[in-house]
Amino acid sequence: MNKSLLSVLIASFFAAPALAFEPFAVKDIRVEGIQRTEAGTVFSYLPLKVGDMLTDEKAAQSIKSLFATGFFKDVRIEIDKDVMVVVVQERPAIAKLDFVGMKEFEKDVILKALKETGIAEGRIFDRSQLEKAEQELKRQYLTRGKYGVNITTTVTPLERNRVGINFNVEEGVAAKIKQINLVGAKSFKEKDLLAQFELTTPGWLTWYTKNDQYSRQKLSADLEKLKSFYMNQGYLEFNVESTQVSISPDKQDVYITVNVTEGERYQVTSVKLAGDFAISEDELKKLMQVKPGDVFSRARLNDSTKAISERLGKEGYAFANVNAAPEIDKEKRKVAFTIFVDPGKRVYVRRINLTGNTKTRDEVIRREIRQMEGGWYDADRVATSKQRLDKLGYFSDVSIETPAVQGTADQLDVNMKVTEKPTGNLMLGLGTSSTDKVILSGSIAQNNFLGSGNNVAIQVNSAKSYRTYVFSYTNPYFTPDGVSQGFDVYHRTVNTRSTQIASYSSASTGGGIRFGFPIGEKESLGVGLGIDTTTITTYDNSPQYYKDFVRNFGDTNLAIPLTLSWASDGKDSFFFPTKGTFQKAAIELAVPGGDLTYYRASYQLQKFFPLNSKITLMLNGEVGYADGYGSSGLPFYKNYYAGGVTSVRGYKASSLGTPGTVSIENGGTYRMGGNRRVVGNAELLWAVPGMEKNLRMGWFFDAGQVYAKGDNLSLGELRYSTGVSAAWISPIGPLKFSFGLPLNKQDADKTESFQFQLGTTF
Repeated sequence: MNKSLLSVLIASFFAAPALAFEPFAVKDIRVEGIQRTEAGTVFSYLPLKVGDMLTDEKAAQSIKSLFATGFFKDVRIEIDKDVMVVVVQERPAIAKLDFVGMKEFEKDVILKALKETGIAEGRIFDRSQLEKAEQELKRQYLTRGKYGVNITTTVTPLERNRVGINFNVEEGVAAKIKQINLVGAKSFKEKDLLAQFELTTPGWLTWYTKNDQYSRQKLSADLEKLKSFYMNQGYLEFNVESTQVSISPDKQDVYITVNVTEGERYQVTSVKLAGDFAISEDELKKLMQVKPGDVFSRARLNDSTKAISERLGKEGYAFANVNAAPEIDKEKRKVAFTIFVDPGKRVYVRRINLTGNTKTRDEVIRREIRQMEGGWYDADRVATSKQRLDKLGYFSDVSIETPAVQGTADQLDVNMKVTEKPTGNLMLGLGTSSTDKVILSGSIAQNNFLGSGNNVAIQVNSAKSYRTYVFSYTNPYFTPDGVSQGFDVYHRTVNTRSTQIASYSSASTGGGIRFGFPIGEKESLGVGLGIDTTTITTYDNSPQYYKDFVRNFGDTNLAIPLTLSWASDGKDSFFFPTKGTFQKAAIELAVPGGDLTYYRASYQLQKFFPLNSKITLMLNGEVGYADGYGSSGLPFYKNYYAGGVTSVRGYKASSLGTPGTVSIENGGTYRMGGNRRVVGNAELLWAVPGMEKNLRMGWFFDAGQVYAKGDNLSLGELRYSTGVSAAWISPIGPLKFSFGLPLNKQDADKTESFQFQLGTTF
């Protein structure tokens, strides 16, 4: 067999007219040396096929094409008579990637990062990419402050032309910020300036926040905060001249030095408006938060221009341009501003587009939208629409964009994107007490049943002394204009005979229908009518009050409760409000026609105050009053109670009130509740950094008491508690915890420091 070897160099770099072989028509093409690569893959990259003329030029092109694939580290072309033989030596494939000593990262995170450098299982191994992979791995560790990381890479040949790559990682410890120096800062105390920084030296919470580890992004944000602080204090010419970041020789400590120039403090001499206002100039002037004589504040100036833009947005000027131009007098340290207003064209909404609602029906979302298609754009209505969607509780995120319609100057679209979350809740509660031992409670609810926006719930509570079964259904849009309709069916049993509280047992069965009527954007009226039948059983050691009630009104009573309510909900969020007010007034009136006539009236006021961007103050107050009328008294089982996670934490549920005595075998005390109730709560709430949408902590101060008929309404009888709380929307569902410390516990009070509720979503 006569073979001749064609050299790549001859074919590629020499252009001599003489040929290395006589051109011939290729009768066949054979590939030798392949192990993993399919022959068809090789054929697909060749620039010729069977029947073509093979020349030295096409031979060189064939070799270049195969090298360019990266699959082979050597390619030759040989000739066997009229057959072209392609001889290749494949590059090895990466069979596996192993990491030894890596604790800081999940393996999947690093594999994804290395894949972007070209190193991944199943890919062709290219040693030139290995150094890039090492650098990427080091970069990942540098983002965690581990500057002393050492990485050793080992490549192990495996059978079938494969390799295994092992990264041996010595992570070391994360370098901490040892010191932050501010050079040139003279007007303020250093601690006040460093308070503007997210980066900090090690503290009691930095193990979680990682703010004691250097980050270029965080430092840039901190410098912007520092600049804003100075600008808001009148230092118009403040500037960060330079920053230096150095690390100690042992790579354990990081030192940050920031050089600043403060400049002079400026005072505002005048503020003028110029341009086409579109609305009254006097009205725009009222929106100005910067006044002549004030020390310059960039925040107040920005708030002024923003307020003007938003006011114009309410009139349909969605693309208003409002800018402030300064006139600086450096000698007198004065500054004057001219705010130029260009409202642009008034625009209307062409279309409202919804995306992201794979489960929730379009109509459920659109009925909450206050901006109308074809109407003038109103920024307030768009913001209200977003808030209403947030408060539904169906979505973890709602975002709105208002792009202009291409080819027009007076139209825009409103694009609403929602991120749905599980709206079904399986809530489980677990508690213990000296009487009931174990208390189990649960409820299953679907707030967005089949995407219709309707609510369906089943609640079950079971303990040694009581059981409750409730089924509820609510249609929030029973009519197109927002009238809601719902009904409830329930059965409750109570048996306290085996406990050390007043002995009695009851069985209540009933139901009712209710309607809600919107009377404003945030206000509604409610009306409901129900029927309840309750059977009471007393015992020898039951309180005389219970026995007298049964003797006077019988052991089985029918009540027809009529409920009226008014509610105003101005909170900005369904789960974690930061501002706004909630009010509710309600009365339950057992009307004539039943065996009992009584009333229960209550009022609740709740306000949220944002103290800053991170901390919210919540104040809550509740009062209730109940009594019988006509010939009926107030049923003792309709009394108010206090204590527990929903009123005064640190005290057991329904344990507050005037204690009574009961003749049982060992003696004891009991609570009968009362016809009046007072509860107050104050709580500082803050989101945990990095988990703002999921976890919120709180420090609370609770006060409350119930008073029996005939007792003096003495605030000196209030019970107080304080403690910490946590609310977490976890991957398995909502969790609530509180640890309460009673402040003025009396001998007869029953306390419960740790209380929690857990659930799961589906």
